[in-house]
Amino acid sequence: MNSSPEPIFVKKTEAAKALGVSTRTLDNWVARRMIPYVAVSPRMHLFNLEEVKTALREKFGVSAATR
Repeated sequence: MNSSPEPIFVKKTEAAKALGVSTRTLDNWVARRMIPYVAVSPRMHLFNLEEVKTALREKFGVSAATR
C-alpha cells in the first residue's frame, strides 16, 4: 500500500491564483512547455501545483507564491 497522498489537480484559474500569476501567464508557460500539465481536452488543462512549483524552482531558482 502506498502511503503517498494522491496528487491534487486544479483548473487553470485556481492554479493561477495559487501561484500569483495571470491565466495568460499559465497559457504561455504551457505553450512553451515550461510547466507540467494534463491535457483533458485541447482547451482544458489541469495542473498539479506541487509539480508546477517544483518545475518553476528548477527553471528560475525561486519559490512560487503560496497563497
